[in-house]
Amino acid sequence: MKSISLAAALALGTCLATPALADHHTASQETAMDLTFERVFASPSLDGPSPRQAKLSPDGRYLTVLRNREDDRSRYDLWAFDRESGEWSMLVDSEEVGSGRDLSEEEKMQRERARVGDLTGIISYEWTSNGEAILVPLDGDLYLAGLDGTVSRLTDTEESELNPALSPEGNFLSFVRDRQLWVGKVAGEAAPITPQESEAVRWGEAEFVAQEEMGRNTGYWWSPNERRIAVERFDESGVGIVTRAAIGATGTEVFDQRYPVAGSANAEVDLYVMDPDGGNRVKVDLGDNSDIYLARVDWAPDGSAIYVQRQNREQTVLDVLRVDPATGASEAVFTERAAIDDYWINLSDNYKWLDDGSLIWWSERDGYGHLYRYNDGGWTQLTDGEWVVTKLVGVDQQAGRIFFTATKDDVLAQQVYSLDLTGSGEPALLTDPAYTHSASMDGKGQTLLISRSNDDTPPQSYIADATGRRLAWIEENRLDADHPYTPFLASHRPTQYGTIPAEDGTPLHWEMVTPVMEPGKRYPVYFYHYGGPGPQIVNKGWNGALRQAIVDKGYIWFALDNRGSANRGVAFEQPIYRAMGSVEVRDQKAGAEYLKTLDFVDPAKIAIDGWSYGGYMTLKQLQADPGLYAAGISGAPVTRWELYDTHYTERYMGTPQDDAEAYEAASAIPDATKIADPLLLIHGMADDNVVFENATEVISAMQEGNVPFEMMLYPGYTHRVSGEQISPHRYNTVFRFLEHHGVTPPK
Repeated sequence: MKSISLAAALALGTCLATPALADHHTASQETAMDLTFERVFASPSLDGPSPRQAKLSPDGRYLTVLRNREDDRSRYDLWAFDRESGEWSMLVDSEEVGSGRDLSEEEKMQRERARVGDLTGIISYEWTSNGEAILVPLDGDLYLAGLDGTVSRLTDTEESELNPALSPEGNFLSFVRDRQLWVGKVAGEAAPITPQESEAVRWGEAEFVAQEEMGRNTGYWWSPNERRIAVERFDESGVGIVTRAAIGATGTEVFDQRYPVAGSANAEVDLYVMDPDGGNRVKVDLGDNSDIYLARVDWAPDGSAIYVQRQNREQTVLDVLRVDPATGASEAVFTERAAIDDYWINLSDNYKWLDDGSLIWWSERDGYGHLYRYNDGGWTQLTDGEWVVTKLVGVDQQAGRIFFTATKDDVLAQQVYSLDLTGSGEPALLTDPAYTHSASMDGKGQTLLISRSNDDTPPQSYIADATGRRLAWIEENRLDADHPYTPFLASHRPTQYGTIPAEDGTPLHWEMVTPVMEPGKRYPVYFYHYGGPGPQIVNKGWNGALRQAIVDKGYIWFALDNRGSANRGVAFEQPIYRAMGSVEVRDQKAGAEYLKTLDFVDPAKIAIDGWSYGGYMTLKQLQADPGLYAAGISGAPVTRWELYDTHYTERYMGTPQDDAEAYEAASAIPDATKIADPLLLIHGMADDNVVFENATEVISAMQEGNVPFEMMLYPGYTHRVSGEQISPHRYNTVFRFLEHHGVTPPK
């Protein structure tokens, strides 16, 4: 590999913002090591340690994290940092303590919903209220870990204990087993406090769409004083059944999965309030219309009321109800409506009920996601401007300050800010603009737990005070001689950023990583996309070694955020409404056309690759613009939106009954035979999210039309086709496909 010349760098154009290269970028190329896909997905992780779920003990002395192993990047153990002694210790060794028992199908599916299905060992934990022990779920059972290294087993059953929790004062342990909610004293025996009904009825769990699409993973909520529990009951008997064949390497399991496809019946959801033993059970009045979504449930800080967020089926109205926990009677506190016509309400966890009865609330009502305070029936806007608050991090009620992350200074690099609770003054920047950040906070809003990274720096995490001053590293993750990524630093290439205009002039952000290029030569492009509503792909954080491995193979990495993606405001998201497969396809086309203007890009070698919605995008892009792309990789695509779930699909598309034309236009099936460019289709054969029928429909359509294509199917894998061996296989397959079709670097 040769060093890039100044002329070649300048050839990238004036719209590129090339970051200053660190010293390692100028290291001798003789010492550079090219990355392989095998190494990218092997252990130890090239990102360095990746601690999860950092928490402070109730007294603030201990910082606990889940830390992955050097020899197994996916397995996590529980560690604690004593802030007084300055020493780390492992509290629970997941291999030593765990039973190794296979998880139940219910727990596997919950993990898939929570996007942690590829992790093993300990994936969650909870401090007791007195700070003397920690509840640890592991291998389907529950354990109590002491700070002295002792571990006590609380359950030992074949069934998994789902959604385990300690009551707020630490007197009770609760969990879901066999479709019932169980409660017992922490050191005693638990018993079911809800009835066991038919196979279709479950207590204490979140229904499928709540887990998959609404960001709600539990179905019960303790009151602050432990006197009452709000418990969801849902009945799936009216939900359609998808017969899902989990096709494995040595056999096939068939599951009759309740899956509410767009336009069909959802689960019937009710909410009850009861004592910890199940007594004094009352049903909450959620209104006359049962075809609604139970979006969020929260107790008032003093336990005097329950606040329920009720969303209508169309997802254009969100009512906040105040519920009397003694009687179940409810009344509307206020109603949130979609910011504009032909739009929807994005559910959020960015809210907090305060001790004085007021509420900090996130809303897009002015066209951007901002924070408001609701008090005594009136509203005060706390943040404003053409930027969005991405997370309410915490509230220090005593000091009267709120903490949040936002795109205020850079839409590609989120920062942490604080602001007076009255909204007066300007937000105070608490973090370094050279990095992009995420953050969380202790319950009192006094200590920040911050993660940061940039193109040259893998994720670092630390605790800070309310001014942002770093108190201690959680994980410094320095790129020193011992870091696993260090051998590859010499070939690490910087990310460059720019914008191009959409057809209406809206600026679209893109990012690019180029290999070391020789003047006069043209290079192929690996054009990654997602395209669907929600995720923001282009950002200034550390994006892992995968793209560097692709660049090391001689490809240009490129990605672009089209209209419909998040963090740019209502007007940027709205064009995708009832128009999936149109505006985002045109925006990605604009990216390809821009690439073709660059004299270092081979215009005949632009390949597109996407997964899930991105896989759908690949199909629609190849159908819309034959010959524009050299090849396309479509991973786990939705091919017909009538096959996908209610809450996601109807939010953007309405129902098939109300807008059949929109569904027909969005489908990837009718024009499947228009695909004339090389296509590689990839799908997990046990996918329970984008069910395998999506693949078989497009496979059949192309076969019946005598249209050539290639495919790679993964027996036993769900929507997540990944692992230390499978991931390299997937990407090696992709690049063999590209090489076969001549999408190769110059010689």
